[in-house]
Amino acid sequence: MGKIQEFEITLNNNKTVYSPGESLSGTLKISIAQPIPCKEIKVNCQGFCGVTSKSNDTDWTEEEQYFSSSVSIADKGTLKDGEHTFPFKFLLPAAAPTSFEGPYGRIMYRVRAFIDTPRFAKDYKIEKPFSMNNTVNLNEMPGIQEPSSSSMTKNFSYMLVKNGTVVLKAKSDMRGYIAGQVIKVFAEIENKSEKSTGHVVASLMQKVTYNTKKPTYDLRRVAEVEGPGVKGGQKTEWKEQIIVPSLHLSTLTDGNLIQICYYIQVYLKYPEVSLTLPIYIGSIAVDPTQPSPSRPVIPMPVSSNNSTPAPDPAPSPAAAPAESAPPSLPPRTAPKPAPKPRPRSTYASLNVLPPVLYPELPGVANYNGEMPNSPQHESGSQAPVSPNAFSYAPGLSFRQKQSSNGPSAPPLSSSTSPQDWNAMSSSASLPPKYRSSPYPHEAPPSYEDI
Repeated sequence: MGKIQEFEITLNNNKTVYSPGESLSGTLKISIAQPIPCKEIKVNCQGFCGVTSKSNDTDWTEEEQYFSSSVSIADKGTLKDGEHTFPFKFLLPAAAPTSFEGPYGRIMYRVRAFIDTPRFAKDYKIEKPFSMNNTVNLNEMPGIQEPSSSSMTKNFSYMLVKNGTVVLKAKSDMRGYIAGQVIKVFAEIENKSEKSTGHVVASLMQKVTYNTKKPTYDLRRVAEVEGPGVKGGQKTEWKEQIIVPSLHLSTLTDGNLIQICYYIQVYLKYPEVSLTLPIYIGSIAVDPTQPSPSRPVIPMPVSSNNSTPAPDPAPSPAAAPAESAPPSLPPRTAPKPAPKPRPRSTYASLNVLPPVLYPELPGVANYNGEMPNSPQHESGSQAPVSPNAFSYAPGLSFRQKQSSNGPSAPPLSSSTSPQDWNAMSSSASLPPKYRSSPYPHEAPPSYEDI
C-alpha cells in the first residue's frame, strides 16, 4: 500500500453478528512509514440492498439503503509516521432486515474507513462486513396456530379418455416454525378412477423474489419426503414429517427489493396435482399456551326491508359541529315536456318576394274589412278579372284586349262610391275566362315532330 504499512478495522470482541438496535464499536488501526498529508479520516457504517437481473452480478439494477452513519476521527493535517489507533462506535437502527446473499441480490452491512488526501494524492479505503440477524416472533402473527390446508380435484385421463377423478387434500399442523422444529404434513388421496396414481411428494420450498422492473423469482427445494401412490377406487391417508433446517427468516413486510417466503408443496407425480400450504419461518417459536392475535374483522352493515332505521341521537351541546350544515335546496321540479313538432307540409316551400307597397286607393279608408255578398256571387255568374290583379311587382302590367264577350271592368276614379267599389272588387276577385282569350292555345309539339 505504499506509505501505509497497516490499515485495518477491528470490531470489539471480534463480533460479526449483530441485532437491530444494538451498538457496534471497534477501532481503526493505521501504521505508516512516513508522514502523510490528509484532509480527513472518517469511518462509515452502512446497510443497503442491491438487486440485478443477471446472476452473480454486482452492477445493481435497483438499490435500497437502510441506513448510513459517518464519524470523523481525524481532521485536516499531517498524519505522522508510526502506528495510530482510532476508536469508533455506532448505534444500529431498530428496524433492519436480516442479512441475505443470493444469486440476484444481497442485503449487506459493512463498516468502511477512508483517508482523504489532498489533490493529486492517492486516497485509501478499507471495509469490513458484518451480519444482521433480525428477530421474527411468530406469536405476533394472527392465526399462526391454525393449520394451513388446501384441496384440489383433478380429472384422471389415460390416452385422452377420462377414467375418473382424483381428490387431493393436504394440511399442516400449524403455520409457523423455527429451525430444528418438525413440520407435520397430513394428506388424503381419494382415487375415483380405475388407474393407480403416482407417488405422493411433500417438499419444503423457498421462494425469493427480486423486485426489479421485471421481477426475478428464485425457487429452491429445501427438503422433501415421498410416499406411495393410491390404487384405483381406493382412499388413503398419508402422514409425514419434515425437519426445518437453518434458513433465512421470512419477510413479513411488503415493498422490499428482496422478499423471502416459504411454503409446503404437496403433489402427485401422476396425474399432475399440486397444492401449496404457505408457512412462515421465524426465530421465536409458537407458544401454544399463548393466544395468537385474532385477525381484524370488518363489520358489514346488515340491511332489512322490514326494519326501520333508529333515530339519530341528539348531539350534545358541548360538541359543536365542525362546519355548519349546508342550506336546504328547494325541491327540483319535473322538466316540462317538449312541444310536439308541427307536421311539415309535403309541398315544396315557395320563395316569397318582399311585400309591395301599393298606392292608396280612393275609398279604401272607409273599408271595415267585411266583404258583402255581391249580386254576381248570388246569381253564380263570374266576371272577368284583369291579369293585373295577379301582379306582385311594381311596374309589371299585362296588355289587355277588349273581349268579345263583354267590356272589361271600368277603371277606378275618385268619384266611385263605396257600393260600386264593393261590386268591382267582388267581380275582380274571380278568375278570367281563358276560353275567350284572344291568345293562341296551341298544343306543344310532340317528340315525333322534334
